[in-house]
Amino acid sequence: MEILLWLLPSVVVTCAAMAWVGWVGRERPERERSEADLQRLAEAIRRPVPDERRRPRQRERSTGVAQRREPSRRDQTRRSA
Repeated sequence: MEILLWLLPSVVVTCAAMAWVGWVGRERPERERSEADLQRLAEAIRRPVPDERRRPRQRERSTGVAQRREPSRRDQTRRSA
């Protein structure tokens, strides 16, 4: 019977987690949006999306051997600042 006491902490934590998830995931009433909130949303939707996209970085294939990289020019300017 004493072996069941080892299960008590995990049962308590599991029940507490289930209660917390049930509380957080409950359905809440919709709040009324003000006219100013709706206007800001409409302006944000109409705003054009920037075309600038970040170019993916070319990765070197890993050889499985750790190698020390030479410091880049950008790293050197950070250290001197």
